[in-house]
Amino acid sequence: MNRSPHILVVEDDREIRTMVSRFLQKNGLRVSVAEDARAMDRILEAARIDLLVLDLMLPGEDGLSICRRLRASSALPVIMLTASGDPVARVVGLEMGADDYVPKPFDPHELLARIKAVLRRTASIPEAKEQAQGSLLFAGWRLDPAARELRNPEGVRVTLTSAEFDLLAAFCRHPRRTLTRDQLLDLSQGRSAAALDRSIDILVSRIRRKIESNPRDPALIKTVRSGGYIFTPEVTPG
Repeated sequence: MNRSPHILVVEDDREIRTMVSRFLQKNGLRVSVAEDARAMDRILEAARIDLLVLDLMLPGEDGLSICRRLRASSALPVIMLTASGDPVARVVGLEMGADDYVPKPFDPHELLARIKAVLRRTASIPEAKEQAQGSLLFAGWRLDPAARELRNPEGVRVTLTSAEFDLLAAFCRHPRRTLTRDQLLDLSQGRSAAALDRSIDILVSRIRRKIESNPRDPALIKTVRSGGYIFTPEVTPG
């Protein structure tokens, strides 16, 4: 049975919440809504959610705190709604683990496009080409594109967000080559990527914290001055 993705919209503004919910439902998505973190937690416990649309400014626990908390134990895709005049909040949101952001006020068509783009990069709607690919091995690590899993040299699964997974996969498919930030955006996120100069740098920093022995002196993902990044280990099929 074909199951349409289930979206949870966490937004304290009733008008925005209702507008987004109706629009997404009209376009074939299942939608639940919550006005704050408590209501969100209840829904997450009771239902399988494929993607979270999360407002930054919420009463009680705010969006950044929620995102940080979720990232401690989950790779649930998160699109954050931010104030249009607050680029710092967007950067911090990405650093906390958000997969994408949409500034307010927004066109619901843009939000829908972002949701579809993020879902395409997750296990909820896997790409056919990824399903056909085998595992990739590097420095004792195993990246499995079909299962969208990363396991460390001890065989323990390491949680990655969809954006982190896709960027690491791009590195693994193009090892020992200097790749610019624009190239990495195209390889990992395509033209749907958010137009934020620091987004690749933030994702690289997040991946380094998970795979490097010393993230401050990285050995696997090295920075190339005025060039971008290079993934240094040999990559072999698993």
